[in-house]
Amino acid sequence: MSLASWFRWNEPPSRISQRNPTEMVVETLMMELNWQTKQAEKQQRERENEYRKIKTGVDYGWLVSYPKHSYDISPGERLQLEDMCTKIHPSYCGPVILRFRQLVAEYDPEVQEVSRLFRSALQEAVDKIKEEEDAKKLARQWNTKNKTSLSLTTFKSRSRISPFISDIKTISEDVERGTQPTRRVWSMPEFRNAK
Repeated sequence: MSLASWFRWNEPPSRISQRNPTEMVVETLMMELNWQTKQAEKQQRERENEYRKIKTGVDYGWLVSYPKHSYDISPGERLQLEDMCTKIHPSYCGPVILRFRQLVAEYDPEVQEVSRLFRSALQEAVDKIKEEEDAKKLARQWNTKNKTSLSLTTFKSRSRISPFISDIKTISEDVERGTQPTRRVWSMPEFRNAK
């Protein structure tokens, strides 16, 4: 009996295989939202402490104890954000996080505004994904139209008929060759070169 069978080193991790990529995207994005919310709350507390210090002239910050995390997003809003996160393709997860961080750094929001910035970053990504899907759909339609039209033009070019190089004599050719050109009956005079 080998020692490897006792320790089960050869078994693949079953937890990773059970995870759906969409669930991982939702979890990652919501973790980022929670972290940014905590950071905004921390910055807001620091600003309030600075304001209190300036107002009173005395620092009592060492006496105050704050809860670790006091602001929570409403359950309805959280569900809406999670639903928007499910629309994000895994390849866009990183760019969405970067855009969200950029918006947070740019606007320096209050705690209540962080979820709105997150929603706008998600909406930008969803719109971009939709535009790319529409462009791909249009390109596919264009390619199928071009394939059919190219096949028709190659067929037409192979079966080209030239009316001037015809070996078949028709009755109308014989009639047209034997008659004189008709004179014009319109009001304009006829201009001909004299032979």
